[in-house]
Amino acid sequence: MTPGRPPRVLVDATSVPADRGGVGRYVDGLLGALGALEADLAVVCQRTDAERYGRLLPNARIMSAPAAAAHRPARLAWEQTGLPILAQQVGAQVLHSPFYTCPLRAGCPVTVTVHDATFFTEPEHYDKSRRTFFRSAIKTSLRRASRVIVPSKATRDELIRLLDADPTRIDVAYHGVDSEAFHAPSDDEKARVRARLGLGAQEYIAFLGAKEPRKNVPSLIRGWVAAVRDHEHPPALVVAGGQGHDDEIDAAIAEVPSHLRLLRPGYLRYADLPGFLGGAVVAAYPSFGEGFGLPILEAMACGAPVLTTPRLSLPEVGGDAVAYTGPSPDEIARDLAALLDDTERRTALAKAGAARAKEFTWESSAEVHLAAWTRAASPRGLIG
Repeated sequence: MTPGRPPRVLVDATSVPADRGGVGRYVDGLLGALGALEADLAVVCQRTDAERYGRLLPNARIMSAPAAAAHRPARLAWEQTGLPILAQQVGAQVLHSPFYTCPLRAGCPVTVTVHDATFFTEPEHYDKSRRTFFRSAIKTSLRRASRVIVPSKATRDELIRLLDADPTRIDVAYHGVDSEAFHAPSDDEKARVRARLGLGAQEYIAFLGAKEPRKNVPSLIRGWVAAVRDHEHPPALVVAGGQGHDDEIDAAIAEVPSHLRLLRPGYLRYADLPGFLGGAVVAAYPSFGEGFGLPILEAMACGAPVLTTPRLSLPEVGGDAVAYTGPSPDEIARDLAALLDDTERRTALAKAGAARAKEFTWESSAEVHLAAWTRAASPRGLIG
């Protein structure tokens, strides 16, 4: 590595899902900012993402992984065999794996992003196979990687507390928010989303995220019912995002009184997210715990008053600019009802949240990643 110049880094973006969920937002935001910083990058990705990353990084080398890598088992096998060969071919001085796993023998220093420690802190919210896989992957990455990048101090502290991770090898890089994609929506943007959802003039509470047990959607549904069932004009609840694997959601929906309206539109178009989040009377996200909490940051950036829990990293993101509640239906009902009845507080939270969201930028995150890669590429950074 030439003194004063950043190392050449191969970023493995093959784990990015087609729906551009949390890991997709992270990788897309990070790579866009790295391109602006003129980092020396090569990127390997799914074939469907090659054009996207070519636009984001016109000066980087963009390569497509084998077609079979679109399927997780094949991708994980290719990560151990094909990815190290690719790193050698492009002359990578560092290989960055952005989603928990990494090659055991990469031939160059490896950095890994570990997004959260909830597989250890909230094990009951994952099925056995998923829990076992990610626990093993995290332990392996902590042992093998030259640097581990985490999105919050809470995640760093949990890895140290639970797994005796070496704090000198962990770098905290907060996620950013794309201010062009997530912004205070116009009236037209709000109206377009309302029309698509068939809401008319009815107010609504927004949830956006995967339907995983950790996201606590059943408690949100039951809390919403208790909070609004006696309202003259009760707001709807719109639970948007992927279907996930939380069977308890259907049981909670079955309890919803017929006069209340709950919508499950599935994935929304990316362009509709500002109108959806910013048009909500409250954006609710009562998670049991997050490694960062990108959904609340994106809702804040769209000018939504946010209700979330003070669990793990969420207070790092929300600070004093969001309202907090507990994870139980009774707590959610109490605090949601109070927020719905207080227009002045909602207005203040929306303004404070939008201002706080501006503090989280992908440029800052990219600078931390570059510093971590530079340390990893130094002679003392090579491990294993």
